[in-house]
Amino acid sequence: MHSFLLRSVLMLLLLPFSREMYTRAAVGKWDLLRHNIGISAMHMQLLNNDKVIIFDRTDFGLSNISLPNGKCRNDPNDTAFQRDCTAHSVEYDVALNSIRPLMVLTDIWCSAAAVMPNGVLVQTGGFNDGDHAVRIYKPCNDGSCDWQEIKNGLAQRRWYATNHILPDGRQIIIGGRRQFNYEFYPKKSQAEKAYNLPFLVQTNDPKSENNLYPFVFLNVDGNLFLFANNQAILFNYMKGVVVRTYPAVPGGNPRSYPSTGSAVLLPLKNLGGAIDADVLVCGGAPKGAYINAQNGNFVRALNTCGRIRITDPNPLWVMETMPLARVMGDMVLLPNGNVLIINGASKGTAGWELGRDPVLSPVIYRPENPIGSRFEVQNPSTKPRMYHSAAILLRDGRVLVGGNNPYAYYNFTRVSYPTDLTLEAFSPSYLNSNSMNMRPRIVSPLSRTTIGYQQLLVVQFTISGMLNKDLVIVTMVAPSFTTHSFAMNQRLLVLFGNVTVVGKSSYQVKVVTPDSVNLAVRGYYLLFVVHQDIPSEGVCVQIK
Repeated sequence: MHSFLLRSVLMLLLLPFSREMYTRAAVGKWDLLRHNIGISAMHMQLLNNDKVIIFDRTDFGLSNISLPNGKCRNDPNDTAFQRDCTAHSVEYDVALNSIRPLMVLTDIWCSAAAVMPNGVLVQTGGFNDGDHAVRIYKPCNDGSCDWQEIKNGLAQRRWYATNHILPDGRQIIIGGRRQFNYEFYPKKSQAEKAYNLPFLVQTNDPKSENNLYPFVFLNVDGNLFLFANNQAILFNYMKGVVVRTYPAVPGGNPRSYPSTGSAVLLPLKNLGGAIDADVLVCGGAPKGAYINAQNGNFVRALNTCGRIRITDPNPLWVMETMPLARVMGDMVLLPNGNVLIINGASKGTAGWELGRDPVLSPVIYRPENPIGSRFEVQNPSTKPRMYHSAAILLRDGRVLVGGNNPYAYYNFTRVSYPTDLTLEAFSPSYLNSNSMNMRPRIVSPLSRTTIGYQQLLVVQFTISGMLNKDLVIVTMVAPSFTTHSFAMNQRLLVLFGNVTVVGKSSYQVKVVTPDSVNLAVRGYYLLFVVHQDIPSEGVCVQIK
């Protein structure tokens, strides 16, 4: 009898779909930052000077913000206005809560980007006459910087592609509409072309695609984890070889655009030995949902997440159930290692007017909690953020949220989900006033400090409340380029160390920096001290 009961319990524990116990708490706070930034925040990237580059597309028509000093863009190929004196990109100053218009020359719609090791934002592709272009934005503090464009910087058109920064400092640009290949930027020579990637052919659904904006992560071994539709591979991009093929996500439903889910590489823990890497894929839409939505039938979104340890010798997907079904959601790594799932719809898919029933409540996912107790529903926003929305982490721990334009042009009246030009911030509960005495403040290193690999780093901080030395970690976060529900290049490393007292309410923690460019590619990161799940403000450091 006892053995029968034991077997029954074990069978329940081994079920592939977990039974979730959700926490519904009135947590998290929303603030409206700007009523009108002039454009809809389709693409966003935080730079190392605490400014955010935002852009949508040139052929939405005239935006709500003019170019400065009487400038106008003359593009005979533009599908909306050949002469346009409005901006389709802006720079948002976080500290001043101000907007500065920027000028793009050709269409940047549904494009991709990555920040180079020197802090320069390099954006690739777009639509129409912008689909082969490379655009460069060098951060500045005097208001003089603007986009520079290389007209034919790409070998192939890139529209709905994904970029990832590589250990050698180049970007890899993968896929895009009708592009079953990849290429690099910058190129080693003008003759360098694109390379075929059969995986993108294999994951392409007729009439729906469901493999655009593939999820791409740099694995700890230097290979790339590629996910498209419901399939995944580990890819050696240097040799053009598939190293391993992972199991398909159970259920067989697509998770990539336009059945748009989202994904993150969960925090990497730098403990000095072998490092495990887990990928979490959440939401999406059932097979056939895109064609159904085009015919006016808006199918309920997926309410599941799949989690897989990509470094495991025999990896398997573990399925979890979210408290809210979601398509077109964004996933943001918070400084304490938790994941914020935000934005999206509960029915339909990505595409013009194909989403319904906005999901207004974010959800926190706590990856270290036992399975079944990882999700917590947050306070809702009042603003739908569905197609063409974005969310990114800021240095102070807030999450910047903007966008929503499911129409071919700006449309503000007599529609269910009007074009949204606002900018909001979501503050997780760690920013509550009753947590302030537990919140660390970093004294050193100073912002823009340069650090090396496998280096002893002393982080000094203060805290006004009672410190628990056993609950202090240091995290390094790579800010993402986010569009279409995927945060490209998003990465978080956890550094552990011993905490010592150096004075009244003053402490230091000694940690060892990552030992490899495969763990942390060269470039700028936000460094945080986290105490009892409450992060400090970040300081910007450069690893090189």
